[in-house]
Amino acid sequence: MPQRDTLTPVKLPIEQGPLTPLPQAFYNRDTLEVARDLLGCWLVRQLDGELMAARIVETEAYRGSEDSACHAHRRRTPRTEAMFGPPGHAYVYLVYGMHWLLNVVTQPEGNPCAVLIRAVEPVIGEPAMRAWRSVAGRNLSNGPGKLTRALRIDNALYGHDMTQNGDQANGLWITSGEPPSTIASGPRVGIDYAQPADRDAPWRLWSEGNPWVSKAR
Repeated sequence: MPQRDTLTPVKLPIEQGPLTPLPQAFYNRDTLEVARDLLGCWLVRQLDGELMAARIVETEAYRGSEDSACHAHRRRTPRTEAMFGPPGHAYVYLVYGMHWLLNVVTQPEGNPCAVLIRAVEPVIGEPAMRAWRSVAGRNLSNGPGKLTRALRIDNALYGHDMTQNGDQANGLWITSGEPPSTIASGPRVGIDYAQPADRDAPWRLWSEGNPWVSKAR
């Protein structure tokens, strides 16, 4: 059964204007705290001058060398290089040869931790998202591979600094938003290769009751 958390997430005090990127200090913290505090924030994509934004409703935490489910658990590789870099940068990788997944690096540089963005709820530019991914209803972005396709996120954004909003035409970043009233947690998805304690760790977090959360079992 999922665990429920009725406490309000404790965010860093951030003074921001509309759609201002979260600062590096937001990500330079414990990964579980960041995964929790990202719920309710907006993932913003600007592409060829077109603005799209979606509320983050589901995340997963990956905790570096101590976490056997983390890609960088055993060693540093070309694939995981971004995870060892500065917090607030994007770690994008391919699964099943077809789905790009977006993670944002956390904790101090050299400690390979990250948060996977698992599901989002469209806020701005939903027609543009559907033009790229012509599906009905919540299937647009209620999963990690679905949201990257809807927002046109791929390996071109590997290592991208998400604490900046890029040039006037293109960019990817996260801005502050309203935290959910209730947060649920449970085991992460698709990590059968991990040690039992890591497979069972309740490090998948989601906005309780939000219909855009993935259908993960």
